[in-house]
Amino acid sequence: MTQYSIHLLDAYPAWHWLVYLTIGLVQAGLLLALVMLSVAVYNWMERKVSARIQDRLGPTRTGGRFGWLQSPADGLKLLCKEDLMPAGADRMLFRLAPYISFCAAFTPYLALPFAPGWVVEPLETAVFFILAVAGLEIFGVILGGYASSSKWSLYGAMREAAQVVSYEIPLGLCVVIVVLAAGTMDLEQIAAAQQGWFWNWHMLSNPFLFGTFWIYMTCATAGTNRAPFDLPEAESELVAGFMTEYSGFRWSIFFMAEYTAMLLLSLLAAILFAGGWNGPIPVAGLLGLTSEHGPVAEWIGHCLGACNLICKGYLGVTFMMWLRWTLPRLRIDQVMATCLKYCVPLACAMLAGTMAWTFALRGGF
Repeated sequence: MTQYSIHLLDAYPAWHWLVYLTIGLVQAGLLLALVMLSVAVYNWMERKVSARIQDRLGPTRTGGRFGWLQSPADGLKLLCKEDLMPAGADRMLFRLAPYISFCAAFTPYLALPFAPGWVVEPLETAVFFILAVAGLEIFGVILGGYASSSKWSLYGAMREAAQVVSYEIPLGLCVVIVVLAAGTMDLEQIAAAQQGWFWNWHMLSNPFLFGTFWIYMTCATAGTNRAPFDLPEAESELVAGFMTEYSGFRWSIFFMAEYTAMLLLSLLAAILFAGGWNGPIPVAGLLGLTSEHGPVAEWIGHCLGACNLICKGYLGVTFMMWLRWTLPRLRIDQVMATCLKYCVPLACAMLAGTMAWTFALRGGF
């Protein structure tokens, strides 16, 4: 909470609840605006990235030469589509499932810092909170597959459950490795430990954390159902998987939940491994935009840091898009083997290596 908010509470103690509510709604609205804008940009990027990889132009009619208005056109199309529901569906669960997925993907942003002090709810265990709440997205998918009264939807939901639960193990191990190296689960402190130039980033501080970063990105790609791990909605096998019976606005909610989760895990990767809002060069320090030069300079420095973090998150999402349009889809047994035979053992090896590296630097040997 900002200093201005604290002054409001002190001045009007009888209106504490109203001040808290207003501040919370404003902060949630800003986060939602960022997520919705990012989803629109990713929809356009998905088309452009796939087109360039396949030697095509992509959208060129809506919004000028680069097709900037393709995302609003797609959104308007989905809003105008008829919202269908199978006759045998569980009506309440069918309606509720997309919103559970989106809420589970959006809620962790409340504990994600975008700059020093720029966080809705600062938590000392922010890493644990983000992973725990983000994992709840699977319940929306399972409910959607079960309530659709379709075998294809149920197959896709069961694949999603097996895949996400499996890849959460190496994903959690990767996060534990960073927590071990940093000595804290507070994301602001983890980012603060990487201040300065890019060689201070965790992923460049020792070879084991560098390997951990790539394991994390692999597990993040699988955990968000992106190709080549998109077996829960494999069109060549399951029509559209758990989203087979969804259309219109509810389909778009599932769509937004996927991109929201992709951005969340990419931003978390940037904080854990790539310096967060710091680097690759210390722009704020070089320009004199720190707290020592006044509150305005500090605020501008934080804005630059937040933009830096968001750009890193966008790069992570672009990497996932590149994987989708470059690699072929794996079989379900290959997806599970990648997790159990490769990601888990490699993550354990990186954990042991980081422990030895940290112990040696602290004079243990």
